[in-house]
Amino acid sequence: MGAYYPIKYYFDKALAEKLALLLTTQDQSFPSKQFIETVSIRVQDKELKERVAVIAEELYAALPKDYPQALSLLMMILGPKNLKESGMFTNGYFLMPVAYYVEKYGVSHLEQSMDALYEITQRHTSEYAIRPFILKNTDQCLAYLYQWREDSNAHVRRLVSEGTRPRLPWAKKMGFLKSDIHQNLLLLDALKNDSSEYVRKSVGNHLNDLSKDEPEIVLSWIQEKGQSIHPGVIKRGLRTLAKQGDSRAQSFLK
Repeated sequence: MGAYYPIKYYFDKALAEKLALLLTTQDQSFPSKQFIETVSIRVQDKELKERVAVIAEELYAALPKDYPQALSLLMMILGPKNLKESGMFTNGYFLMPVAYYVEKYGVSHLEQSMDALYEITQRHTSEYAIRPFILKNTDQCLAYLYQWREDSNAHVRRLVSEGTRPRLPWAKKMGFLKSDIHQNLLLLDALKNDSSEYVRKSVGNHLNDLSKDEPEIVLSWIQEKGQSIHPGVIKRGLRTLAKQGDSRAQSFLK
């Protein structure tokens, strides 16, 4: 993807053709022509999020109405896992409508959808798509997230932190898990010194989000955990408080 080419223009006829080709290899009855033509017309004059929504909606119209059956077809076109800690929005961009499809149509199919999000996040990201599932089925999703904290894949571990961030950029603000900041901190506890900088960056950003609403609890948690927290996580997690002149936050950064 070119550095100066607006990303929204990747969600047009060419992407519809790519998805249609991939899906036709799995199901020859997929209505490629109609799918491509409709997407091409509907994405005109729309911005990125609207274009992603259009493609997801047209996937829904073209795929079998049975969600598990349709999802199984989509899972067949994901391609290889991303082995790097970058490229989710570049190499994996074409899966954005697939993630949105799961987000919009799969909330009533928790098990199949969570399994799908687990696979998608290893190639693109599920940080936005997972949020409606967490809001509707908090306890069930927490069971998945507790397990995913220990996953060998950094993209999955990052999803635990990034998908539950209260102030995730470009997403609707989400309250603390079960209305209790300690639920968020419990998830982050297993990731606070993660081997992956990519994951640690997310944990720091999550802590920074939490500090904007409950600074004293975050500061006390960091003090309690002490040297078991990676210094980079502390620096990123307290950046807003430090910038605001909070002396206790500043003392942690010395």
